[in-house]
Amino acid sequence: MLSSIGIPGLILILIIALIIFGPKKLPEIGKAAGDTLREFKNSTNTLTAETAAEEVKETTHNSKK
Repeated sequence: MLSSIGIPGLILILIIALIIFGPKKLPEIGKAAGDTLREFKNSTNTLTAETAAEEVKETTHNSKK
């Protein structure tokens, strides 16, 4: 999806964001978006690790029967 936007599209989005939010508010919005993405990634990694651990536990439990 993002690959079809291209550089001109990204520049246009940045200009529109600057007009809407202003140059002082834009870094705060970027930081909040980055924090949100980081938290989402950490949660996804934790959930993936828990799921993998449960699968290993089930496989081990089933092989002992």
